[in-house]
Amino acid sequence: MGRMASSRRDLAVRATVDQGLLPPAEPVVALLDTAGIRASAAALTSAFAAVTDAHVLHAFAVKATPLVPVLRLLYEAGLGVEVASPGELALARAAGIPPTHTVLDSPAKTPAELRQALALGIAVNADNLQELARLDALVASAPTASPLGLRVNPQVGAGSIGALSTATATSKFGVALRDEGARKTVVQAFLERPWLTRLHTHTGSQGVPLALMAEGVGEAYALAEEINREAGRQQIDTLDIGGGLPVNFTSDEETPTYAEYARLLADTVPGLFDGRYRLVTEFGRSLLAKHGTVLARVEYTKTSGGRPIAVTHAGVQLATRTVYAPGSWPLRVLAYDSEGRPRAGETTVQDVAGPACFAGDLLATGRELPLLRPGDVVAVPDTGAYYFAHHYAYNSLPRPAIHGFTVDGDGAVTFATVREAQSLDEIVAEAGGARADALLGRDTVLR
Repeated sequence: MGRMASSRRDLAVRATVDQGLLPPAEPVVALLDTAGIRASAAALTSAFAAVTDAHVLHAFAVKATPLVPVLRLLYEAGLGVEVASPGELALARAAGIPPTHTVLDSPAKTPAELRQALALGIAVNADNLQELARLDALVASAPTASPLGLRVNPQVGAGSIGALSTATATSKFGVALRDEGARKTVVQAFLERPWLTRLHTHTGSQGVPLALMAEGVGEAYALAEEINREAGRQQIDTLDIGGGLPVNFTSDEETPTYAEYARLLADTVPGLFDGRYRLVTEFGRSLLAKHGTVLARVEYTKTSGGRPIAVTHAGVQLATRTVYAPGSWPLRVLAYDSEGRPRAGETTVQDVAGPACFAGDLLATGRELPLLRPGDVVAVPDTGAYYFAHHYAYNSLPRPAIHGFTVDGDGAVTFATVREAQSLDEIVAEAGGARADALLGRDTVLR
């Protein structure tokens, strides 16, 4: 799949230039590989189907790529959504995702969010015991079709990126199971609430090894078994095991795979797949990351301290994590000429910089690449999740256009606009342009 994806990418880069999607006035654009997204969705569903006959809702984590056409594409491929804010729920509804395929998770749900979810029949995972108390009142006040659960933190440890490790001793997420008295309290909370039928956990994502993810799922499974024994019936009928499959950012190879993770779960938590529990997954980055690419023109090249520097139009506004934490989030940079053809030949150590006005706005430092020239195109792959869809408005840089693409059997590329480029008028409007006098006071005259 990696070679096919890279071939499609090369064709799409050339077509982007040929079809005028990277003009001088819009020197940065983002691409989504529709076939790649479909392939990842199929790989996920088939991986779990290979190890269980149980019902599984694969709920895409909307935060990974909050774009309505992406959500619609994944729904047509058999997936639902996991949302964590009113905005994400609005996106899911705009994409036509039904409540039965929607899960609401968030550590800070307001009463209004909870009321809306219960009125719609959306599944809700409470984050803590105080939230359960809110649900008590809401469930008592009006009937609901919403499946309701509780998130627990198995406290199994961290991966290599602390900020993305959600099952640490002091994580902000869920009820901490290993704190004194917590496990007993959780069991009792379920026994007192016959309508509480789900258990949710999520160990983390990038940087978290599969074995640790499986350990977290195993802890949640063991707790579900304990609760059902204490209840004398199968009160918990669904386990939401989260997502978090890491992504390989070093090459086009898609590893680890969903199949590897599903087999690991089958080996380490076999009861999970014996049909007694319905399952929910919440994968995000692993479904979209490999299928997104940023393209940007090289505006200038220079040398500083003997180091060649290519100044491009893609930087912190699109690759925020990489710019601020390059050690944790390194990205590849691929070189193409001004016509969108891959550059080859001798390489030179050089920096690839973005357009923002601070020294750290670098996509890559000391990278071996064919020497870039003004007018060339740089491609930044693996950016389909948590990158160009999450615009950071540094220097009031505009959001780029996003285009999905397909490639037919003859190599012809067809584009579909997912999101149009942000205009300067839209930037001004978002910055209070219609309220220029708001801070002057009623009697102040602007001179």
